[in-house]
Amino acid sequence: MICHTCHNDYDKSFDVVINGSRYSFDSFECAIFALAPTCAHCQCRVVGHGVESDGAFYCCASCARKAGEVGAKDRLDR
Repeated sequence: MICHTCHNDYDKSFDVVINGSRYSFDSFECAIFALAPTCAHCQCRVVGHGVESDGAFYCCASCARKAGEVGAKDRLDR
């Protein structure tokens, strides 16, 4: 299969289906590059849970706070 991102023809590719659209990739790196949201503050790819507010994605609470999201936290203090 041909990779959606780098166009490499690889025999061990895999498919990802999102909302009915199918994408083939030769690596997780290419899948992340094509499908993961970008942090609205630092522009890195959001690979983990991240933080979402008003349709914007952030890689962490620190970036969310720097972008003006009040009260964003990475973890709960008990």
